[in-house]
Amino acid sequence: MPRFTVYDLAATIDARAASTGEASYTRKLLDKGAEHCAKKFGEEAVETVIAAVENDRDHLISESADVLYHLLVLLKSRGVKLEEVEAALSKRTSMSGLEEKASRKRD
Repeated sequence: MPRFTVYDLAATIDARAASTGEASYTRKLLDKGAEHCAKKFGEEAVETVIAAVENDRDHLISESADVLYHLLVLLKSRGVKLEEVEAALSKRTSMSGLEEKASRKRD
């Protein structure tokens, strides 16, 4: 069985975003706007944290899948491509994590 990747998931989200709302949960999320997509992502992130704290491996795996899906939907809602996130990650690998964090702008 071929390996399913985050890029496969992003392509599925792109395809479903192009469909009608009645047939697609993804389309329904996007139709509700970026703020709603952000809220759903936050809910899934909290559920992932709870699963991790409770040391429930299967639940953590399931919620992690939900987080990845909802993150990609959120990015789609704001017109951000997975490749752009990868580029940001790539820049960060040129220095240690502590150096990278220290180099970020402070508000």
